[in-house]
Amino acid sequence: MSGEPTNSATEHREQAVESERGALLTVLVMVLLGVAGIFAVS
Repeated sequence: MSGEPTNSATEHREQAVESERGALLTVLVMVLLGVAGIFAVS
């Protein structure tokens, strides 16, 4: 019984970390595209 809550908690934490990494990667890609666009225009 005690193993189930810890497993679900760790799985939820891993999903949260993955979503945060995905969000950070998305922001970084958008910033890089913006900088590349600025250089392309100039």
